[in-house]
Amino acid sequence: MNLQISQRAAQTQGLVMTGHMQQAIALLQLSNTDLQRYIEQEAEENPFIEVARSDRALPSLPHVGGRGTDADDATGRIADHPLSLYAHVAAQFDLMFHSPQDRLIADRFLEALDENGWLGEPLEEIAFACGLDMTEAEHMLHAVQAVEPAGLFARTLAECLALQAEDQGLMTPLFRAVLNNLPRLAAADLTGLARVCACSMDDLRATLKQLRSLNPKPGADFHIANLSEREPDLIVSRGATGWKVELNRSTLPAVLVDEESAAVATQDKRAREYVGERLGVARWLRRAVEHRNQTALAVGAEIARRQAAFLEHGPAKIAPMTLADVAQAIGVHESTVSRVTTGILMVTPQGTMGLKRFFSTALAGDADGEGGASAAAVRYRIQKMVAGEDPANPLSDDAIAQMISADGPVLARRTVAKYRDMLHIPSSFQRKRQGKLNGM
Repeated sequence: MNLQISQRAAQTQGLVMTGHMQQAIALLQLSNTDLQRYIEQEAEENPFIEVARSDRALPSLPHVGGRGTDADDATGRIADHPLSLYAHVAAQFDLMFHSPQDRLIADRFLEALDENGWLGEPLEEIAFACGLDMTEAEHMLHAVQAVEPAGLFARTLAECLALQAEDQGLMTPLFRAVLNNLPRLAAADLTGLARVCACSMDDLRATLKQLRSLNPKPGADFHIANLSEREPDLIVSRGATGWKVELNRSTLPAVLVDEESAAVATQDKRAREYVGERLGVARWLRRAVEHRNQTALAVGAEIARRQAAFLEHGPAKIAPMTLADVAQAIGVHESTVSRVTTGILMVTPQGTMGLKRFFSTALAGDADGEGGASAAAVRYRIQKMVAGEDPANPLSDDAIAQMISADGPVLARRTVAKYRDMLHIPSSFQRKRQGKLNGM
């Protein structure tokens, strides 16, 4: 057998996450309020950074660059900033998912994460949006549920507690049996619970003590700005040629670099290295903040353009829209749009809303292919119909489905039931019973 060693050269394409890209991503995740707090912290440590309100027009989109070590130093301090739940999970996803396709799917799950850490959308809806079958969606759900703290991305209370019990090594047959019978526990029926779990009362009490040590809302401990008290980041108003979006400059911080002081300080040879390092950080931060502002403005403007009907008529007219739609329109990656829309609020004629609320999947139209609507718009219609119904004769899911299908997207009864559950609306039977109780 003749063995030979040879060398071959080949070219491959791949996505490399550079230091500059990571720095830009870190700032994209901050709201105006968080950005202000971060810049003020930087200014305390850097004599060449001054913080001011942004009262001038922003320059054209700059390249985010700077000396590598200086930018890395600033990025490290961004990491020390109190993280939101979204930023905390996104940082773990950066390490968990190396395939760009898997990362996009993981980001779609991240969009559905509510402030308590639960999955706020049905898995079926996420699977449809990502083009997955349910087996693939379940597999990805298990993957994202591996993040810390345990319990995130749960769909039910039992699943949230089970994830934590598995993580802490508490899961036993008895613990599993208790989780399968949480309604009895909620009703304080300990005798019945011990009976169905086939255990003694002492064993049950020991298990319940472990259960109480778990956190039913694992996402609630993270830094979350109070939306009702926060000023919006973007402002939508009607202009001469249509809707226009502006940055809220009353809350928008600007980074000023004290070049004159730096020039004086560099005359001292002993301080030259320190001045160069601090000046590099200041210049990088200024460019990075400008890049973040331009990106937020571009995303907000594209959303306003696509949601003109909502701005004019309200939530019933919210149009189907995905991250990919906006990303393609403004020429950025989907993950960039996902990060920008997480912490940013926009004040509209219909109220102040987080940008994430504008994204919704499309439902099928009528037989002629027209009348398509977004899932968000349909959920709003269901909510309004229930609010206006006769309490003595509430609308059934079938009736609601028929009424919506008559003049809009074709809707199945099970879809109405699913959306009703998402809106925490009881069934028609429960609503009728509650109506009778209220009447008494």
